[in-house]
Amino acid sequence: MQQSTGWQSSERESEAPPPPERIPVAELDTRSLMRMLRRPSESDHMPESEIWRAYQELSRRGEPQVTELFLRSLKGLHRRRAVGASDLPCADPSPDEHRLVEDPYVGELWKAYKRCISQRRPGPASALLRDLEQQLVR
Repeated sequence: MQQSTGWQSSERESEAPPPPERIPVAELDTRSLMRMLRRPSESDHMPESEIWRAYQELSRRGEPQVTELFLRSLKGLHRRRAVGASDLPCADPSPDEHRLVEDPYVGELWKAYKRCISQRRPGPASALLRDLEQQLVR
């Protein structure tokens, strides 16, 4: 015999908070965004997109050293892809996210990098990653 809690299933679902990957990045606190940069969530889309959005929001907030943390995370993901040791997803959830950045050249580098990653071409992506690093560190 099941004991009733007084909640209907539809009420319980509407009360539950949305999963972290569905919360808009602008609504997350700085600590959550930093955690997202260090360890992107395991989901069915490209983790690079998640850290890109977190990087853009933290940059907008003026967080110091966010560029270093972003590049370190991106290089770690790239290393994992190049070695082929992990099965990271390549589905691009938002193909227009390169427009989030003010510098159009950086946006185009990011777009090209994601295209190479989604086509499983880590060699050309590494050259784009170096160019992206040079543009962001300036």
